Amino acid sequence: MRAAWCKHAASASREGGLIIASWLTETFGVEKVAIGMVHVPALPGAPLHDRRGGMELVVERTKADLERLQAAGFDAVMFCNENDRPYVFEVGPEIVAAMSAVVAQLAAVVSVPFGVDILWDPRAAIAVAKATGASFVREVVTGAYGSDFGLWNTSPGETMRYRREIDAGDVRILTNISAEFAAPLVDRPIGNVARGVSLISLADGICVSGAMTGESVDTSQLRAVRDAVPDAVLFANTGVNEQTVQDILTVADGVVVGTSLKVDGVTWNPVDGKRAERFMERVRAARAPVHATRDLKTSSV
Repeated sequence: MRAAWCKHAASASREGGLIIASWLTETFGVEKVAIGMVHVPALPGAPLHDRRGGMELVVERTKADLERLQAAGFDAVMFCNENDRPYVFEVGPEIVAAMSAVVAQLAAVVSVPFGVDILWDPRAAIAVAKATGASFVREVVTGAYGSDFGLWNTSPGETMRYRREIDAGDVRILTNISAEFAAPLVDRPIGNVARGVSLISLADGICVSGAMTGESVDTSQLRAVRDAVPDAVLFANTGVNEQTVQDILTVADGVVVGTSLKVDGVTWNPVDGKRAERFMERVRAARAPVHATRDLKTSSV
């Protein structure tokens, strides 16, 4: 599947250097994509790691969430070291090794495309994705921020060169342009940021987030990005829930969702299978108008 996807991506048209939404259907098989977050428990070396349970507990809990998301019908999943709080900008080799081990051990039960997110180290995420066969990563690749973790200066040039250096060009990068727990050091309209990212940073998709994990996306910002780069792959990245997802998917190509699927809506809790199922019912309802419009256009030809 990956080889076919790469061939398609190489021939796909681009708008300002950003692959248009056609690669989504090649990868996920649908036009409005729902990516469910698999929040991996704190890994060895992180302050909240359960030393008694160790890696066995990490794999056990990760597998349980993965199976619930897949049973609910999510189009893809994304493994993330969400509980490695507080986050760092360059993770140690122990995190790369542990994350790779978790994903590799679960590869046999992953039945959908999957991605990797390592907070907040894009090169580490790309390395894990390359090693485990992941289709995509989600990271903050561009911009400079004042954050809860200190001054944050990304380097898209170094990240993209690293992806090429390790021959990971088939690992797509979803770039978050409104970083959680942070504010840009220079205030620019988000539409201008999106145009700059599409022209210079060579991201495969753009993510728009709320102020922090689980906080809703500002829909005016989401629309501003869509207006600025109408052909870009666009994801709402935080705070999407079953009440809002249909409206958001009228603007965005997809959603990344974690917190609202958890027991009691708490980020650190396990995935609630019933919440996940209800969410995907709303996603399928949002797709219906898309299919109806396409069918109408086909019948009129």
